[in-house]
Amino acid sequence: MQFSSDLERQLNGYGLTTVHILYRIPDFESVLQTYVWQHYDLAPDFPEMHKFLHFWQASLHGPLHSVRYSHQRLIGPNEWRRVDGEIKLQ
Repeated sequence: MQFSSDLERQLNGYGLTTVHILYRIPDFESVLQTYVWQHYDLAPDFPEMHKFLHFWQASLHGPLHSVRYSHQRLIGPNEWRRVDGEIKLQ
């Protein structure tokens, strides 16, 4: 398994996804707690976010109340170009 750097992910189309989760505290169902999750993900399908939410529902006891998310693609391949040259400052 090979891990890519954040820069490589961004060059491959990933952007930063921020998820704001409201969930119910198991012992006090009328009380809502907040959780913020951030990860690089691919829009519009958001496989990483869906994987995390499935994990939450399968493994954690706090039932979800609501989920809000935002996504920002930070850079793209067209914003980078190779430069053949060097300037030396003396």
